[in-house]
Amino acid sequence: MSTPDRLRQATGTQVAVNPVAAFSQFLDRLKPQLALAIPKHLNSDRMARLALTAFSSNPDLQQCTHNSIAASIMTAAQLGLEPGVNGQGYLIPYKQTCTFVPGWKGLVDLVSRAGRATVWTGVVMPGDEFDYQLGDAPYCRHKPSGDGEGEWTHVYAIGRVRDAEMPVIEVWTRKKVDRHLAQYNKLGGRHYATKGENNFEMYGRKVALLQVLKYMPQSIEIANAVAVSDAADQGRGAIIDGDFVTIDTAPDAGSIDQETGEITDAKAKAEPSKDKAKPEVTGPTYAQLRDMLAKASNITSAAEVLDLGRALPDDQRKDLAAFFNERFGDKA
Repeated sequence: MSTPDRLRQATGTQVAVNPVAAFSQFLDRLKPQLALAIPKHLNSDRMARLALTAFSSNPDLQQCTHNSIAASIMTAAQLGLEPGVNGQGYLIPYKQTCTFVPGWKGLVDLVSRAGRATVWTGVVMPGDEFDYQLGDAPYCRHKPSGDGEGEWTHVYAIGRVRDAEMPVIEVWTRKKVDRHLAQYNKLGGRHYATKGENNFEMYGRKVALLQVLKYMPQSIEIANAVAVSDAADQGRGAIIDGDFVTIDTAPDAGSIDQETGEITDAKAKAEPSKDKAKPEVTGPTYAQLRDMLAKASNITSAAEVLDLGRALPDDQRKDLAAFFNERFGDKA
């Protein structure tokens, strides 16, 4: 739920909040945690700027929770990929959840960094000269016609391991890519591959490339990128924990402390308590929320606190809303 929606639901009135400004403040608090996760060739300031650019230019992304966007940025950073730069990866909104989807160019980049193989992909348009052969003497010959008009007919990916005699070739027809999307798409019309011809081409190239990557030397980064890509296509979240990827049914796994920007342990959050005697905790009490609201330093943090009070009785929610208006009404 977006910040304006939280405020409207909590207070019962329309509150004007600039979503870009609120998200910028959120990123400022996230930067210290982001700096701990990214590889040396990236920096937290640049990653934050890329995320803010994507957020400000995509109204659908502005409807996503800040936590899910933060988790996506962290995933991209740990893979060493920059979202929105040269097709390395994308922040894809699915309703209120953001998911990082590695692009085929990002996968190619990861293989090149490992230094033990090279991979590339191509797309065949109507009128192109295209011929290929698999088996014990594989080859792939593609001569574009130059006009590039119409819908593509084939996608292909080629991988060559250093010092290997033969390449690994994968060729998919458009119909085969269509069948693959229909079989494995768990998101229906919300899947990014259904959003235009360019996105479908990106999906087709990546599907063919993923088949080739099975036969390429594997680095930790490549293995994690493949796992994250598979999870995204199934509408599931993926959290990179050290050298491993933890797949969650809820993409918005883990949480971000709105005051400090600290990322909680998503894995620990997912594990059920071993103490059977302890009662289930359903949420903070009115007194706790009142205290949190009193300590909130800005309107964004206060809005998050109000959102936590949705399960409280009506009179307590109204008291919290009145206290919010008392503290932040002139800043909304």
